[in-house]
Amino acid sequence: MSKNAKTRSRFLKVKCNDCGNEQVIFGCAASEIKCIVCEKVLASSTGGKTLVKTEILEVLDKNI
Repeated sequence: MSKNAKTRSRFLKVKCNDCGNEQVIFGCAASEIKCIVCEKVLASSTGGKTLVKTEILEVLDKNI
């Protein structure tokens, strides 16, 4: 990929509704994502964008 090419995938900072833990997940995850503290499912794969099942706190957009 060239330096000028932009990706549409993003990282998301989410908050678990059960325990309040905040963690960063990939916006196009290929598998189910669980909270690292209480193991509640935070997001699941749809074959494209991730289906987020909790509160999104921030969309992290960093051009590298």
